[in-house]
Amino acid sequence: MKNRFFVPAIEETITLTGDELHHARVLRLRDGEEVEVFDGRGAIARARFEANVLHVLDRIDSRESPLAIDLAMAIINLDKFELVLQKATELGVRSIIPLVTERVELRPERYRGKAERWEKIVFEAVKQSGRSMIARVEAPEDLETALQRNNKILFDADADETKCPPSLESVTVFIGPEGGWSDDEVTLARAHGCAIERLGPRRLRAETAAIAACVLVEARWGDLRS
Repeated sequence: MKNRFFVPAIEETITLTGDELHHARVLRLRDGEEVEVFDGRGAIARARFEANVLHVLDRIDSRESPLAIDLAMAIINLDKFELVLQKATELGVRSIIPLVTERVELRPERYRGKAERWEKIVFEAVKQSGRSMIARVEAPEDLETALQRNNKILFDADADETKCPPSLESVTVFIGPEGGWSDDEVTLARAHGCAIERLGPRRLRAETAAIAACVLVEARWGDLRS
């Protein structure tokens, strides 16, 4: 994939400034080299670099998934949570909702103020993966608030499964913390019409479960479906 640059809007000519100009200098781009530009809102184009100006050549088809995936992920060990942010973004999620559940072990002061860092991780994953949309990192929510969303699937290693719809255009995927969901949380999810599923016969770490769940829903209803 060509080197990629984020721009506020895709116009006939775009002058690089700030971080993106610095990025071009680090790459030592030569006049005449082709690059990609994206605006973070769904548009991508091919452009030619000349003296810190990009000349747009033509538009490129979006690489976004047809399935809108929101990942409601329990806040786990911060290094592992940030891995989930990166990989879920690469897999095409629309947003990530940091979830506060009964068994979240991190104190709020550990993750308070992390929004800017998390957004930067997501942005870099968007840039690397060829996406045209920047996934949102929402403010942390408790489970009951997050369960107000439509088309929900909660993944749990132990609970009895329920049937999912045959087709979806959007889905919210719920992944619990290292200690799993409590019985009360599973009961609450069922009361809010949430489908319950497992991810195979083995017990997965929370970060593995999040990545596997994103792949699963993409394979069923998104851009990985056959």
